[in-house]
Amino acid sequence: MKIHVSNSQKAIRLSSLSVRKAAEETLSFLGVDAKEVGLYFVTEKKICALHQEFFEDPTPTDCISFPLDDQHLGEIFVCPKVALTYACKTKGDPYEEILLYVVHGLLHLLGYDDQTVREKREMRKIEKRCMGHLKAKGIALGPSSR
Repeated sequence: MKIHVSNSQKAIRLSSLSVRKAAEETLSFLGVDAKEVGLYFVTEKKICALHQEFFEDPTPTDCISFPLDDQHLGEIFVCPKVALTYACKTKGDPYEEILLYVVHGLLHLLGYDDQTVREKREMRKIEKRCMGHLKAKGIALGPSSR
């Protein structure tokens, strides 16, 4: 599988290799057989512009997914600055938060949604399983994974 990774933000260092590995392992765990997916790590300004353009909401958001088809799953835009802000408030790990955004975006590409309480509950369950699987495999995005 071809996993395109682009990083145009400077809020936090990310390893493209670790991102690819995490996305590939998540898709494999979910039994997905696609040819490619795109992951873009963008600035807060860029995520706000995308959020405004496609959802008429100018506020920052964690990630935005654009599904395509079975072979090219689609593209995910992730804002690490949002993860940093959230992790600072909750005393969490920003790398783990970014990894969660990647998993969340992949699930959206696969058709999962979180608009209703029921959908959100189901999506959170699958996110938790995916994150547990990645942790068990020793796959992370933090400094120790480079």
